[in-house]
Amino acid sequence: MIFPATGLYAITQTDGKTNPDIIEDVNAALKGGARVIQYRDKRSTDKVSLAKQLLSLCKQFNVPLLINDDAELACQIGADGVHIGKNDGSVVTARNLLGPKAIIGVSCYDDIDIALQAQRDGVDYVAFGRFFPSNSKPLALPAHTETLQLAKKQIKLPIVAIGGILPENGHTLLTAGADVLAVIGGVFDNDPERSAKTYSKLFNNPSN
Repeated sequence: MIFPATGLYAITQTDGKTNPDIIEDVNAALKGGARVIQYRDKRSTDKVSLAKQLLSLCKQFNVPLLINDDAELACQIGADGVHIGKNDGSVVTARNLLGPKAIIGVSCYDDIDIALQAQRDGVDYVAFGRFFPSNSKPLALPAHTETLQLAKKQIKLPIVAIGGILPENGHTLLTAGADVLAVIGGVFDNDPERSAKTYSKLFNNPSN
């Protein structure tokens, strides 16, 4: 499984939802055209069972499942890869654990130097954000479209944008240099299948 060159990257919304709710949501997002799913879950709960169900579902759609922050969980269930932030361990450690074929992505916030180092470390994509106010990460420092423009010139990997992205503002990030849009609430707050289809249209004509 490889990380998509472009498309919608849907990140699970778990707060206040049961595991069946989450599975139903992700299934709908996949039907709507999500190209990659990240299992992000800040609840203090056993994550193995749900992660395995999500992996099985993603396999039906031939879409990679990545685990947020937890390379050991990704290894345990055989997920397609992991997304790591600045406090989640090193790329080298994740690669050694998950192997050469795993997808590894890194949060770069608004820092091109982090992205350049991640590229040298052999990651599969880099992620910048947050670009707009976000309910999921309300205290995250803002990122700027100029960083995407700079990254487009120096990074030879898929560039992911995250943070408060809606269908109405996503095109500005694609125009600036993002290849992939990572979304939580914009997909899962209401009718995930329809929402995913709306985002997916942006990649057919990012100027609109």
